[in-house]
Amino acid sequence: MLDHAIRGATVVDGTGAPSFRADIGIRNGRIAVIAEPGQLREEARTSQDATGLVLAPGFVDPHTHYDAQLFWDPYATPSMNHGVTTVAGGNCGFTLAPLNPERPQDADYTRRMMSRVEGMSLIALEEGAPWNWSSFGEYLDALEGRTAVNAGFMVGHCALRRHVMGPDAIGGQPTEQQMAAMLRLFHDAMEAGAWGLSTTQSSTHSDGDGKPVASRHAKPEELLALSRAVAEHEGTQIEAIVAGCLDQFSDDEIDLFARMSAEAGRPLNWNVLTIDASVPERVPRQLVASERAREAGGRVVALTMPILTPMNMSLGTFCALNLIPGWGDILGLPIPERIEKLRDADVRAEMLRHADSKEAGVFRRLAKFDRYVIGDTYSPENEGLTGRVVRDIAAERGQDAFQCIVEICSNDTMRTVLWPMPTDNDPDSWELRRSTWEHEDVMLGGSDAGAHLDRMCGAPYTTRFLGDCLRGRKLVGLEQAVKMLTDDPARLFGLRERGRVAEGWHADLVLFDPERIDAGQATLVHDLPGESPRLDSEAVGVVGVWVNGVETIRDDKVTGAVPGTVLRSGRDTETVSTR
Repeated sequence: MLDHAIRGATVVDGTGAPSFRADIGIRNGRIAVIAEPGQLREEARTSQDATGLVLAPGFVDPHTHYDAQLFWDPYATPSMNHGVTTVAGGNCGFTLAPLNPERPQDADYTRRMMSRVEGMSLIALEEGAPWNWSSFGEYLDALEGRTAVNAGFMVGHCALRRHVMGPDAIGGQPTEQQMAAMLRLFHDAMEAGAWGLSTTQSSTHSDGDGKPVASRHAKPEELLALSRAVAEHEGTQIEAIVAGCLDQFSDDEIDLFARMSAEAGRPLNWNVLTIDASVPERVPRQLVASERAREAGGRVVALTMPILTPMNMSLGTFCALNLIPGWGDILGLPIPERIEKLRDADVRAEMLRHADSKEAGVFRRLAKFDRYVIGDTYSPENEGLTGRVVRDIAAERGQDAFQCIVEICSNDTMRTVLWPMPTDNDPDSWELRRSTWEHEDVMLGGSDAGAHLDRMCGAPYTTRFLGDCLRGRKLVGLEQAVKMLTDDPARLFGLRERGRVAEGWHADLVLFDPERIDAGQATLVHDLPGESPRLDSEAVGVVGVWVNGVETIRDDKVTGAVPGTVLRSGRDTETVSTR
């Protein structure tokens, strides 16, 4: 007997092949039968009519930071609501394990680092996760059996360095003995099922003390030694971030990516390729890394988002504005002193001069304050400003845009939420995206789901992209769009029997209404441990989601089932060739 039957669905199987109508039978977590409509004869415990609905493989999100959230939110919301059944975590060099049991203070260091660098609530980290592990394998075991989604995790370079080198991981270089210990620790994590190595050299990544995170101090020799270790394990990957990921790679960064992938004999993916027609040289430059890697025998894959995902800003809490040269010291002052400084016209002029300098790089656009929209406000003086463009408010008040924003934020004691308007929402940028998606080493992803929780909400990229493909810009057809969200990332990670609707494969499925599929506007909710805030977005038109054959979402509501599994390298993934 079948566990469940889905009858009359329009099946988009993930391969890019034309859709077809079929009845689908699920048994023991697998797709047992795919039959012509009306030809599924075997009885089923439960059944549903899916006429007019699309059945696709569950979506695979290749870049998340759900490492902590899964402990208090096994449903990986809102990703699972939007059809995601498999998430890749442990990215950017940041993981919660391993932790050195001889230094219990390392857990606190890790929490503060994750709070600073990935925008996670410190209270949620402290109260929501058990922190009862030491090895990476123990961390994976702590999650086993308690998640609704399937989840695989890279092991973070920062945690490896901290475990072996302690505080010397910041600024120091490993001795020969420490490097050997780091490699042993890495192999232990791989044998326990880690998907591979993640690391960062990004200039924006600082720990809870404001110092460059541990992996930023690693020299190429260390990174290449770890890359060679990746090659010794089946079904593994590399994920890496460098400073040039934000804008354009240097020659040294391109060479490093190519060498790391070639030494490992494994794909390396990086996040995130920003596509903007006003910077036409960026995409070709970033894809030189892929060309160079192929010449060296490796493969470098760029992740890119198929939707616009704005990140809000604030003059009151740490955000990207702090990264503009000359701004961090002022925005790091106590609130009363910060307000006093920002109200000084000479201080503002100097800050804007820094923001317009070459050193500001990609952050220069953040200082175009006339293009900001006012979000949540908290004072009577700011009543009625939410949703208004700063350019218009400043004109009414006879102020420049920065002065206007400072006045508004000061009224709210710096709590005002600020939304920069996107600069890349023009027809040329969308056409550049469409053509870039066709590149063999470009893949959709980069949601950062689980991180920057009160600043951005990238998790709904799946449903919003499909809605755009069906009723919006229609840059790609439905079958190709589904393939880009399912089979493409599944094949990059070497997921065994996932990413397609095929007989015998795991029943990770999403059923949706093609006339309605979309994502709602992001709204702020306070549902994290300690009532900390995060942005959430409802899924529109998602009828059902199944993970390993068990329904986890019905009409945008979690069912309470936790059928997910921790996907371990080798057992659940196979090696992907770079050739």
